[in-house]
Amino acid sequence: MSQPALTWTAAGTPVSARFDDPYYTDGAGLAEARHVFLSGNDLPARLRDGFHVAELGFGTGLNLLALLQAWRGPGTLRFTSFEAWPLSPAEMESALAPFGLSAAAALVAAWADSESAQPIRRFTLPGVAVEVHLGDARETLPGWPGRADAWFLDGFAPARNPELWEAGLMAEVARHTVPGGTFATYTAAGAVRRALAEAGFAVERQPGFGRKRHMSAGRLGPRP
Repeated sequence: MSQPALTWTAAGTPVSARFDDPYYTDGAGLAEARHVFLSGNDLPARLRDGFHVAELGFGTGLNLLALLQAWRGPGTLRFTSFEAWPLSPAEMESALAPFGLSAAAALVAAWADSESAQPIRRFTLPGVAVEVHLGDARETLPGWPGRADAWFLDGFAPARNPELWEAGLMAEVARHTVPGGTFATYTAAGAVRRALAEAGFAVERQPGFGRKRHMSAGRLGPRP
């Protein structure tokens, strides 16, 4: 897999040169992950042994660490992510350094140990079993046999990375969600909301993080 070309802000936030978009809100990535992806999916209240979180856009691994920090056990969570442009271990280490998370070093080490694995990187951190599927999610997600209890939809902005938000992929997200499962995302773009609603989610607009007025969250309704 090719690695992304990055630039860095003064606060240490990585920015994708390909999409001209930061990986998270500058200087506030951990707070953003908690607000959007944890609270948006009613976590940690729903967490239990075997609870399965899936994600579009592994990025720096920060969402995984936010989830791990919120998990008190006992038992093991499952975390499956889909990533087309994996960071190098050194880039991941730099991106996570500003947050001082105790599990960051373990994640970077596991990421480095699994670097040669294709097309799926598998590793375990205390409290969570991780799979990261490498490649275009439009190709990798349809063949995934799993179904998630909650989704983190964290691709780059729809205007810059429309492929990761197209209707066909949102339908695959719904197909790989358990009945009553949820999603959360930082974007409130109309096209994304409509695609998720057409896929079967009851979509809500919620207060966004920081300067973003709105975000989206929803729950999968009964299938026809």
